[in-house]
Amino acid sequence: MLALTLLTAMSAARATDWPNYGGGTGEQHFSPLETIDVGNVARLKPEWNADLEVPRANAEPIEVDGVVYVAAALSIVQAFDGRTGKRLWRYDPEVGAVAGGKLRFSWGIRGLAHAEGRLFVGTQDGRLIAIDAKTGTQLWSVQTTQGPDDGRYITGAPRVFNGKVLIGHGGADFSPVRGYVTCYDAATGRQLWRFFTVPGDPAKGFEDDAQALAAKTWTGEWWKYGGGGTVWNAMTYDAELNRVYLGTGNGSPWNWKVRNPGGGDNLFLASIVALDADTGRYLWHYQQNPNEAWDYNSTADMPLATLIIDGQPRKVLMQAPKNGFYYVIDRESGKLLSADKLGRVDWADRIDLATGRPVERAGIRYENGPALLYPGNLGLHSLTAMAFSPRTGLAYLSTMDSGGMYSDAGIDARAWRHAPLTINTALGPTYGPQMPNTSKTSLLAWDPVRQQAAWRIDTPSPWNGGTLATAGQLVFQGQIDGTFNAYDAKTGVKRWSMQVGNAVLAAPISYSVGDRQYISVIAAPPAGAMMQLDGANRYGWTYRGHPARLLTFALDGKGHVPAFPKPEGEKPLVDTAFKVDTTLAGEGAVVYYSCMPCHGADAISLGSAPDLRASVLANAPPAFAEILRKGTLVARGMPAFAELSDHQLLALRHYLRAEADRAAAVTAR
Repeated sequence: MLALTLLTAMSAARATDWPNYGGGTGEQHFSPLETIDVGNVARLKPEWNADLEVPRANAEPIEVDGVVYVAAALSIVQAFDGRTGKRLWRYDPEVGAVAGGKLRFSWGIRGLAHAEGRLFVGTQDGRLIAIDAKTGTQLWSVQTTQGPDDGRYITGAPRVFNGKVLIGHGGADFSPVRGYVTCYDAATGRQLWRFFTVPGDPAKGFEDDAQALAAKTWTGEWWKYGGGGTVWNAMTYDAELNRVYLGTGNGSPWNWKVRNPGGGDNLFLASIVALDADTGRYLWHYQQNPNEAWDYNSTADMPLATLIIDGQPRKVLMQAPKNGFYYVIDRESGKLLSADKLGRVDWADRIDLATGRPVERAGIRYENGPALLYPGNLGLHSLTAMAFSPRTGLAYLSTMDSGGMYSDAGIDARAWRHAPLTINTALGPTYGPQMPNTSKTSLLAWDPVRQQAAWRIDTPSPWNGGTLATAGQLVFQGQIDGTFNAYDAKTGVKRWSMQVGNAVLAAPISYSVGDRQYISVIAAPPAGAMMQLDGANRYGWTYRGHPARLLTFALDGKGHVPAFPKPEGEKPLVDTAFKVDTTLAGEGAVVYYSCMPCHGADAISLGSAPDLRASVLANAPPAFAEILRKGTLVARGMPAFAELSDHQLLALRHYLRAEADRAAAVTAR
């Protein structure tokens, strides 16, 4: 390994605002404010709170000129007075009315951006919208995707720079999607440039030289499967070099034997790609997982910094993607400087610094049968925000120790085709009976120069929140058990903690108004079936009992955190008159697969959607059919499933009753 030494100090003026995802420039999730520090944080108390009145929220707020803005479920944007919590306005883009089948994949949005009096937010149906920050009035709206049936949707925060706004999209896990990002004029919404992250059909020609370069690394008829490589989160603007860096997604489908049967690296999957910010012209790339095959995407946050490496200052980009390594890359050249394991990683022995390629373990591509790998597709580190402090030189991130089973047994790679409106991996379940619920999590402080842990503390599993580092030598992180905590950034000693009555998984922010520093964070139940690992439902958060709330703290705050109901989870309904048909229940389990992303595995909700085992609708066939087939609740995020037959609805009802009975039997024991 290279001899890596100390970090240079950050040369930046005192910042009072948090205008974009990740804070100011460089996406460090770091605040230079230091009124709240390691010595007085014990005096931190609630100042104000606001119920967000949306069905789901785990986003990072932003703040400008004393106003806090939140974009949450269904891309509803709200503005609050940063000192008092008074709601100033609310903007609803009415996503439920237009998103159609795309509501089945996600409701969420991770954040928004501010520049020159405008707010920018993406929507599930693929729009990018500009809003007047003072009034909440829409200024312009553009459709960034290819229409209602293209499978693309937006869940990430836009990025703004130099009068421009950049947006990507998701969708490759569900549909035959080809990834791209688009840059627009921030004042008018006029498209300026677009960059594709995987090549298209060669017969139609390539958009630029980068696509022609990438196409040489693909085989078969990949364009028929989309390819993937979506940029649904990670985009970082580099003001020093006037570049943007893209963190690209996994392959579509995951199974490389389908999309890339002859082998090849599959650029630009699982890569970091540098582009000229003015033109979108390709500059360089670094690929973390050639021929990606495990959902090891490179979409985690990418903070920028200047590090002293071999005695010389180097402008670097850092990332801790799903695959479990921590990467330090020279952002001028794209050269890999170092990479090391953050925890249990067995799919590769190491990263070869001479070639930049992983030294893979034999059999990991499930070519010889099922492969149990660490980490699994949830990642050792994933989408939760990572902070980097230029004061301590450390990165702070949530990690998870859990494996995944990969197998394509029973999959005919030549005959496989995407199924509409459902998860498409071309693999079997990645978490099967042979994968015990044994995940462990920690808050890790990582030294990117020495590539080693500075400290690590255990946290409640299986998932925990994004991090905020401050100049007051503090690291703030919320946890799935409802605690919000502050740690000494140098030692990891816990200096403050409060139970807020709901899971805290979003990243906190810090800002000041006048001479007072505030800490704001969203508390809301976990979202999605991916959180089901290791019984995340045991914390008892419920859809109706624990709504999303914006909490704000200050030294000697005079507010309070309103009490939530005791987190006991939903109590499944018991209906002795309903006789479950096990054959129908088995068929219903297949139908329920499309419900799982929101309502949870085994019909056990984690709180961000209703627990259907406790719903009276399963016992009311007319209402059940009305909601599922006609979409009477789309305004609240419940998509329509018009294609379901009467028999499928009946089977689904039997499955839900079977799961309710099973839960009741366990409780009775």
